[in-house]
Amino acid sequence: MGGILTRSLELALSAILILLLLPLLLLTAFFIFFEDFRNPIYVSNRVGKNGVIFRLIKFRSMRHLPGCTVDSTAKTDPRITKIGRIVRSTKLDELPQLFNILVGSMAFVGPRPNVPREVCMYTAEERELLALKPGLTDFSSIIFSDLANILAGESDPDVAYNQKVRPWKSRYGLFYAKHRSLKLDVKIALLTALVLIRRQSGLRRTALLLAHLGADESLVRTATRVEPLVPMAPVGSNQVVYRRG
Repeated sequence: MGGILTRSLELALSAILILLLLPLLLLTAFFIFFEDFRNPIYVSNRVGKNGVIFRLIKFRSMRHLPGCTVDSTAKTDPRITKIGRIVRSTKLDELPQLFNILVGSMAFVGPRPNVPREVCMYTAEERELLALKPGLTDFSSIIFSDLANILAGESDPDVAYNQKVRPWKSRYGLFYAKHRSLKLDVKIALLTALVLIRRQSGLRRTALLLAHLGADESLVRTATRVEPLVPMAPVGSNQVVYRRG
């Protein structure tokens, strides 16, 4: 987890989980395929540890629309299929990343990997996140588990992501990098499961965990998601993003 577990333990744990979840993985793939008879797997280039590009595996939740180059997905995105809405809301689309962990390109817990176009916009401080192996989950996965709702209604979801989510996502990632431990990874994994079942309880416990670890008050407050997210500059910059390069 986040480089905390040895490679052999990561390999063993990911293999065990794949075997245990195989019926669910096959059933999910079956329903996705028979909705439109297309490949149920979606593969995307992401930036991993030390800036190395790897192929992230997910269950496909969208259909291809010619000319669409948007990376961030709002709840109202017309590309999302009916089955896709279910797998996205339950996070089943993320389960194939167990295979990424199996081959060593990802960890169980660590900063969520971004697409190359987003990483190209990173500040010097944000690039420190690339020192860690990306993870299946992290603080931002819990706090912004409703990302599609955050971006709903935005005229440019990619810009809205950079204004409202990226600044906090990077801050939580850098905070994790300074405090990571096996104990913390286990807590983050458990909170990830909790927020899917009882969202408010999961957010409240995440805020309490951050406070216990000595996080800045703004990180603790934002983790509760009580206040609306507003545009702000990414960490290491004083300029709010108004256009994605």
